[in-house]
Amino acid sequence: MSSLDNLAQGDPMSRAGDAAAGARLLALRVPASPDRLRLVRAAVSEAALASGCSEQCVRDIVLAVDEACQNIIKHAYHGDPSREILIDVCRDEKRLVLEIVDFADPVDTAQIKPRNLGEIRPGGLGTHFIQECMDATEYVPPPDGAGNLLRMVKRIS
Repeated sequence: MSSLDNLAQGDPMSRAGDAAAGARLLALRVPASPDRLRLVRAAVSEAALASGCSEQCVRDIVLAVDEACQNIIKHAYHGDPSREILIDVCRDEKRLVLEIVDFADPVDTAQIKPRNLGEIRPGGLGTHFIQECMDATEYVPPPDGAGNLLRMVKRIS
């Protein structure tokens, strides 16, 4: 069975290089629709709280996940709500590892960077917020059939 087959069956942690080193707290598959982000925020918040994160840590994690999902919806899927996003949250001893998978065309990760904060204009701060809120972020090779996999790490505080 390929990684995509596993993903299609709802097992986003079946991929190589996954966050399975710790206990899985959440595996979520949602349509790429802005109206589903409320569900994502609530589920991620509950998972982070259950893992022992402080209120500020939870807020940081939820903001980072929300921004990443918004970027997928807007930039990767161009607003197509028929596409899906997979979100995984795992905990090891002292950190949460979050993985977000999309099925868009692979992106050139060298082009993903925060805009100059000196530019006064609306939008374009999602990548900045993600990097500021999380302790580590990286794009890792996605499973077969997926487009992109963002891994974010937050120390539990």
